[in-house]
Amino acid sequence: MEADAAPGGGPPPAATPEPDPRVERSRRLILSAALDLLGEVGYGGLTIEGVAARAGVAKSTIYRHWDGKLELIEDAIRTLKATVSLPAGGSARDRVTALLQQVATSMASSTWSACLPAIIDAAERDPQVLTIHRRFSCERRQMLVDLLTEGVASGEIAPGLDLGLLAECLIGPIVVRRLLLHEPFDPAGVLPLVSQVLPPPATPRGA
Repeated sequence: MEADAAPGGGPPPAATPEPDPRVERSRRLILSAALDLLGEVGYGGLTIEGVAARAGVAKSTIYRHWDGKLELIEDAIRTLKATVSLPAGGSARDRVTALLQQVATSMASSTWSACLPAIIDAAERDPQVLTIHRRFSCERRQMLVDLLTEGVASGEIAPGLDLGLLAECLIGPIVVRRLLLHEPFDPAGVLPLVSQVLPPPATPRGA
């Protein structure tokens, strides 16, 4: 039986070959090893030899997939998934609190948190890593800005505020504790943080 012709009378498109599961498994092992070492020794201490040893593969296997260390790290960073999700239900203040509690938990113990200092170091040296890091950071910041915007619309948050700056003030202490003080921000401290940084709108006189 003849293959169906492509629209326009041309030959049918070639079938996309199925990925070799052994190759895919090898890539996953290498990327996982790269992230582990990135968190342990930093960008400067990470070597192709070290990744190969951790992944249990030959250096030549790594070089078949990536040109070098930078390209490998870029791909490894792209595999990191955000460990926070936008809370549903409740007041805007409650949802802001829940989101920040997720961030605090993630910053205390996650692959992303362990790799963050090394990613910042790499971002200072390579514009592509900077782009990836900035995208991750902006996405998380935007989640908070969106919740604050909803709070303004519902009357829970005073209008006229710079919501981007407010979001940075809320998430800043969590990041500072992790990166500058090298200690996690206790998720239990999020509620008082929100109470101090995000006061309720003033009640009109006579209300």
